Formats: sequence, structure tokens, C-alpha cells
Amino acid sequence: MQSQFTKPKLLRTINNVLASSTPNPRAPEQNCLALLQACNALPKLTQIHTHILKLGLHNNPLVLTKFASISSLIHATDYAASFLFSAEADTRLYDAFLFNTLIRAYAQTGHSKDKALALYGIMLHDAILPNKFTYPFVLKACAGLEVLNLGQTVHGSVVKFGFDCDIHVQNTMVHMYSCCAGGINSARKVFDEMPKSDSVTWSAMIGGYARVGRSTEAVALFREMQMAEVCPDEITMVSMLSACTDLGALELGKWIEAYIERHEIHKPVEVSNALIDMFAKCGDISKALKLFRAMNEKTIVSWTSVIVGMAMHGRGQEATCLFEEMTSSGVAPDDVAFIGLLSACSHSGLVERGREYFGSMMKKYKLVPKIEHYGCMVDMYCRTGLVKEALEFVRNMPIEPNPVILRTLVSACRGHGEFKLGEKITKLLMKHEPLHESNYVLLSNIYAKTLSWEKKTKIREVMEVKGMKKVPGSTMIEIDNEIYEFVAGDKSHKQHKEIYEMVDEMGREMKKSGYRPSTSEVLLDINEEDKEDSLNRHSEKLAIAFGLLRTPPGTPIRIVKNLRVCSDCHSASKFISKIYDREIIMRDRNRFHHFKSGQCSCGDFW
Repeated sequence: MQSQFTKPKLLRTINNVLASSTPNPRAPEQNCLALLQACNALPKLTQIHTHILKLGLHNNPLVLTKFASISSLIHATDYAASFLFSAEADTRLYDAFLFNTLIRAYAQTGHSKDKALALYGIMLHDAILPNKFTYPFVLKACAGLEVLNLGQTVHGSVVKFGFDCDIHVQNTMVHMYSCCAGGINSARKVFDEMPKSDSVTWSAMIGGYARVGRSTEAVALFREMQMAEVCPDEITMVSMLSACTDLGALELGKWIEAYIERHEIHKPVEVSNALIDMFAKCGDISKALKLFRAMNEKTIVSWTSVIVGMAMHGRGQEATCLFEEMTSSGVAPDDVAFIGLLSACSHSGLVERGREYFGSMMKKYKLVPKIEHYGCMVDMYCRTGLVKEALEFVRNMPIEPNPVILRTLVSACRGHGEFKLGEKITKLLMKHEPLHESNYVLLSNIYAKTLSWEKKTKIREVMEVKGMKKVPGSTMIEIDNEIYEFVAGDKSHKQHKEIYEMVDEMGREMKKSGYRPSTSEVLLDINEEDKEDSLNRHSEKLAIAFGLLRTPPGTPIRIVKNLRVCSDCHSASKFISKIYDREIIMRDRNRFHHFKSGQCSCGDFW
């Protein structure tokens, strides 16, 4: 919006103020405030800055506070800070309101949150007492920096100055602790000790659990919130949808969608985007697309969510069509959109399209590829068996490959018989990341593939000495809005006897239909019979058996695996889908697999 002051008019106004002989002693101050209110650009701000100095108002807290406030609105906070905290400034004359204004401005930036903390330090040094409005901004800055000990220090100051019972301070403190690594339990402690009268308090804690991946606890807390008869708001709903996405809890996600409609909860674009993301990542990509098409206002996040969803379901052609539709509608792609697009090409084997899109990032859209984009390209080459092309691509990268890319190469080497090369890369990884268990597991698996059992045993012994453990495979299934989790060989479930009886039945029926266990997946020096027994105890099979026992015949079974599905479980799932006439929808670490009538949607390409 254009200011009412043109440059000549602004100068005339300033000169009139200087020439006036009004008896009102506050006239210069009031005129400066009026000029600042009308200011909308940095050049005008610099003129007003000069005017303030001429009038001798450079230590007037009211004028300087307005100067700071306007500066933040026109993204000139650094300019304001350089004036307000210059060598000539007497900051002892400033008040808490002025400091709060600048601290808030810096806390809301994406890159200068540390400056908010620096100003807070000056404030304390100059003995200017903070007030209850200071700490939400300071704690927000701590949350953005994700430094736990810094947040704990500020928490100490909150208690010292007596603001630890203020609800707004407490809410921000819960948010701060949940954003810092290792702080979620402290967040819960603060939450448990505070009154819970409004949705903001509950949303802060539920959002904290969802943010750190403790989604089961987020769901449990949401149920407590309902029992306490506190109405959730749209922020609570976004956090809950995020938790459902993490758990793959489609039925709970559907219930939340119905809850939003039933209680007429405000539904901004962020809620719609969260719904699209949830449905896509919980296995119902058709519903995600339907919601997307029904949106009146679409953001880049809306487009990206549905493109990434298509990629996860192996529908690469549709993902690329959506990308073209997005750009044709005038929405410029960002880094995340390209990650989704390249991932879609990778999961669908669209190598040439992937190359074209990667090249267009710089040429057409002026986007510099990041390490994630290079990772998508390496993954694409490796999935299609183009190991040599992947190696050449990595050698020509303008940036150093990260460990994720190198581990992708190692997995491809193992899968395509390049064992020596895989061993060489893994040893390099172990040198640079001596405490990362995945590197040792990769090398151990290579030795198992080459039947080098002694070397494999030595690697496992080294892991034991260093206290490292392999991440166990686990599979979750949602039944009647409850989440059940299984690990390989799990006998903790109260129905474990019936589950194992069903697993044995599945095995017998599959063998009658021609199934042959892929014992090469068992990387242990044991006989074939023991290997078959080990495969039968994989977490996917236990979850499917439980689903067969607890769900009506003919209904889909949805499971979520934390790791990549092994080839044996993939093969077995195809057989089970045909024998029991069930659609099995499996989300593994990389993508979705829809098993139906003995076939998989991935076409055995994953």
C-alpha cells in the first residue's frame, strides 16, 4: 500500500515541523510518531532517522519504540538495532517495551533468533526488568535455536522474576522444551504443573509429542483433552493429523476429519494441507487427491503434499502431471517440490524424466540443487540397477556426498553383486562415522551375502563392544482406533498364541500355492529350516496375522513398517492377499505397497 507521503511531501512535512514554533512541547514527538506511522520503506525510514537526530529525540523511548516497531514491519530490524544500540546510545534510558519490540521482531525471523537473545542479555545487563511480555518472545527464540541449556537458563530467569505462573509464559515454555533435543520430558513436567483451561496449553504439548515422533503419546493426550472437555482448535488438529500421519493411523485420521466438520472447527489452508498429507501417507491417496481438488486456495505446500503422496504410492506419471499442472497455474516450484518430483521419478523408474527435471532446477527455475536432490538422483540410479551411473554421478557432484548417499550406494552394491566396492565404501563410512550403527550393519550384511561368516561375526562383536545395536524392525497396525506394534519374534501380545497359529496356517497355505521362502534374506549361518522359521517371525507377518484374526473377511489390512520391507515379506504378502482375498496396504520406510489378488502396485520395483 502506498504511503500518503511522497518524498517531496515528506521533506516539506519535516521542514514544517522544524520551522514551527508551536507551544506544545510534545509536538516534535507527536509529529515523529505520525511520520513513522506513515513510513513503509527503508529510504523513508532513513530520512525519519535523520529527523529524529535533529530534533534530539534519539533517547526518547516512545519514538524509538515506534521506530523499532515500524522497522520490523518493513524488514529493517537490523537497521533499527544499529541505530538504537550504536556507541552513542544510552540504553539505560530504554524501557522493557522498547526491548520487547525488538526481541519480538528478531524472535519471529528465520535466521536472527540469536540476536533476540543478545538483546535480552543487554536488557539484563542494563538492569531493565523484563516483564511477562518479554519471556514468550525470548522463549520462542530459544525454541528456534533448539539449544536446551539456553532454554533452561531462561527458565531459571522466569522463576527468578516471578513469571513462572503466567499462562502465556508457561505455554511458550512447553513449546520451547519440546523443540529442543532431549527437552520433551521437561515440557511434560511444565505441562503437568500448569492449569489446563484452554486449547493453547494442550496444543503446545500435543504438538511437542508429534514433533519429536512420540505420536502414540500425542494421541493419548488428545483423548485426555477430550475427557477434560477442552475444545481443540485448528492448531490442535494440525498436530493430531501429523501424529496420525506418523503412525499411519488412517481410521483415527478419518475420525479427526469428521470431528473438524462436526464441531465446525476453523479450517484454514494449513488444516487442509495436513489432511491431504495424512490421507496420502496413511494409504488413501484417492481421498488426498479429492481433498486437493476441492480446495479453493492452494499453496505450494498443497501441491507438494499431493506430489509427494503420489511418489510414495509409486504413481510417478501422475506426480509429474501434477507438477506440470502446478507450474502451468503460475505456482513456482520450491526445493521441497523438486524432492517430491525426483522421488516420484525414482520410485517409478523414470530415469530420463528424472534427469530432465534435475537439469531444469538450475536452467529453468534458478534453484541450486541441495544434497537432498542429489540423494534422490543417486537413489533413482541405484533402484534401476545403474550402479556405475550412480558412482559417476557422485564423483561429479559439486558438493561432498553425505553418509546417506554413500549408504545408498552400498545398498545398491550389495543388491547388484558389487561386494568389493560396497565393502570399500562402508569402511570409508566407518572411518568418518565410527559410532553410526548403520555402517556396521551394512558391512555385516555384505559379509553375510558373501558367506564370510567369520568377518560378519567380528563386525557384530565390534558393535557389541561399542554398545551399538541394530534398529529392530517393527510393524504397526491400527484396529478399532488402537495402535498395535509388533517386532520380530514378538510374544508380548496377549493373543500371541493365536497369532503364531495363524502365522503357521499362512505358511502352510502359501506353500500349497507355490510360495518359496527367500532364505537368502536371513543373514545368519544357520540351516535352511531355521532360516524359514526366522522369516515366519518377521514383524510384517505377525501384524498381518493379527489383522486376519481381528478384522472382518474381505476388508483391507493396513500396516506400517519402520524399515524397508524385505523381499521375502514382499513375496509372502502377495500370496496372502490372494489366498485370503484381502487387500494389504503396507507403508515401509520408502513407499507404499498395495497387495491385491497376488500382485503388488510397485510391480516388484522398490
